[in-house]
Amino acid sequence: MSLSTLHAAAYLVFGFSLLNATAAEPVKVAYIGGLSGPMALPALETLKAFQAATELVNSRGGAPGGRQFEIVPYDNKLNAQETLVVLRKAIDDGAQYVLAGTSLTAAAIGDALLKHNARNPDQVALLLDYNGQDPALTESKCSFWHFRMTAHSDTLVGILVDRIASQPDIRKVYLINPDYSAGQAVARASREFLKARRPDIEIVGDDMVPLGKVKDFAPYVAKIHASGADAVITNNWGNDLILLIKGSAEAGLKAQFYTVNGTVAGTAAGVGPAGAGRMKSIGGWHINAADATWRKRLIGYKTRFASTTNMDLILPYRTMDVLAAAMNSAGTADPTKVAFALEGLKYTGFTGPTWMRAEDHQIMAPLYILSLAKAGQPPVEFDEESSGYGWKTEAFFEAKDTVPPIKCQMERPQK
Repeated sequence: MSLSTLHAAAYLVFGFSLLNATAAEPVKVAYIGGLSGPMALPALETLKAFQAATELVNSRGGAPGGRQFEIVPYDNKLNAQETLVVLRKAIDDGAQYVLAGTSLTAAAIGDALLKHNARNPDQVALLLDYNGQDPALTESKCSFWHFRMTAHSDTLVGILVDRIASQPDIRKVYLINPDYSAGQAVARASREFLKARRPDIEIVGDDMVPLGKVKDFAPYVAKIHASGADAVITNNWGNDLILLIKGSAEAGLKAQFYTVNGTVAGTAAGVGPAGAGRMKSIGGWHINAADATWRKRLIGYKTRFASTTNMDLILPYRTMDVLAAAMNSAGTADPTKVAFALEGLKYTGFTGPTWMRAEDHQIMAPLYILSLAKAGQPPVEFDEESSGYGWKTEAFFEAKDTVPPIKCQMERPQK
């Protein structure tokens, strides 16, 4: 064999090595959340669920070209400024997809990506907002680079208010919400829907609470007690919701709590018997509604990922399934082409038909109203977080029954 032939063979081998290395490079998905501080537990447990969901998607073939998805966590400390710092690092690290789970985080990332993608058309990134509930994110602030994988708060509150409106013994309602965009949206929607659907109900209080700052909810509980409220609507979550409900039980408050985020990790264990029979929530799924295959899978994930939860938060599984489906439909991991593939994508999820609305990038998906109850027998076979209490289904809504109006004027890049 001549020297030139050897050189050609060597270059050919080297070229194939480069191709294989490129094909083997993972699709990096940045997970940006409050992984430290007093509200860290929900973010840490959700991260585990995303890791499990990613493992499942990878086992089914992953991304085009045999590439695997990789979740890369970044701690934003639930701070908007820190979010921008870690977003920059994630993009520099090669992330083309970004996960956000609160409205604060999603809003900060959405604004930043709108500017970044315009300035860097060869380095664009896509925001997969798995739980940011502020309606503005897919309405007045809608963006081609943002996709929401959960219902927004107007939809969630509308379903809760319908439940309240069906109960004639509820005549007084108290509103208490965290003082940021998602909480303000819940308060506004609650006022509007109650007036429209049960104008005889009196709103006897409307408090806004600084997120993660209140250590003693006794003054708020005293106000609710004094108001004579029959029910409370709240978008508080994490430790704030736990302190609110435990404080209410200790004060002998009999009101029912209708929560937007009662299924957040740590809540069931935190409230325990204080929430049994009186804490309602709206959610996308739960282990007691799962079939045998999924129950076995979730129990396995709980052990392997050392999770305190049942790993039954549907949002990570839905997000990764939808992303993989869009990517394989586009035949590429390019975020712009994947975004176009996501528009109008139909997904046969394990809770029922689901689709991504092209006009505003708002997903339409089934929802449950849940009630915390003593566990150990059907329909509450599994408890939450070894608390002895688990979720039971009070009502189920198909995606076609959860469709909000379109309030988005979106600018799109050229295909």
